[in-house]
Amino acid sequence: MDRFYSMQIFVRVAELNSFTKAAESLGLPKASVSTYVQQLESQVGTRLFHRTTRNVQLTNDGLAFYERCKDLLMDVEETEGMFRDEGLGVKGRIRVDMPVALSRNVVIPRLPEFLKENPQVELEISSTDRRVDLIQEGFDCVVRVGSLADSGLIARPVGEMKVINCASPQYLKKFGTPKKLEDLADHLLVHYTLTLGGKPFGFEYLEDGKYKTMKMKGTITVNSTEAYQSACLSGLGIIQAPEVGLRDLIKKQKLQEILPKVISEPMPVSIVYPNRRNLPRRVKVFMDWLDEVIKDYINH
Repeated sequence: MDRFYSMQIFVRVAELNSFTKAAESLGLPKASVSTYVQQLESQVGTRLFHRTTRNVQLTNDGLAFYERCKDLLMDVEETEGMFRDEGLGVKGRIRVDMPVALSRNVVIPRLPEFLKENPQVELEISSTDRRVDLIQEGFDCVVRVGSLADSGLIARPVGEMKVINCASPQYLKKFGTPKKLEDLADHLLVHYTLTLGGKPFGFEYLEDGKYKTMKMKGTITVNSTEAYQSACLSGLGIIQAPEVGLRDLIKKQKLQEILPKVISEPMPVSIVYPNRRNLPRRVKVFMDWLDEVIKDYINH
């Protein structure tokens, strides 16, 4: 059995939700299409479709297999045409994950320029603050802000984000503006934790060349950057966040920087991708563009 050909037939059936329509589009007898899919199911050891007399629907395993087949077939097509199409734009699907604020404020506003140069690229962008499993969830690359675990993945450093201390004008009017670290004993911190119920990070500061954390009172704990910023804007406490993400709010006087001499550790930004010897050209092109866009934003 030609496995790649069977995958092509399987993908066509999945996209058309019909063995009959797939057979017509491929110029094959319906029986042949059905046989190829059955042989593929035997090969992979699972049922790929729920079949009824009126409907064909992917199983959960079939849906996962469909996503991987599409990527694999695109990779094969790209590899076969890597010299023939060298002067043309890349094509195929790219799946990427990045923090919500970075997606909204930085990447998506600049996407039209990338897609203008590469109109045959199909992007899937996940925006979340949780750490996705790059391999298990099938991402081509992810953008991560903060320190990285030793995961066996490849990290491409992009730059560092300066972290500043901020509060809203209404909060400072109520509690006063702290002038030194010791003043924070009379203030509230918006607590942030990756998982609710976990230990909040506390207020970070640099002392004698080492970064330390101070416990602070607080009335709210959040687990997303959107809620973190919103809580600060609502006057619920002080936050420590990347300066680039707060720049416009400070300019509009919705937030105010405080304790400028109390320094937090900068947050590294990295593009992380699997350890693949032959990285698809479309992914490499996108990562090069992403690197440039993020650096431009950080250094602006």
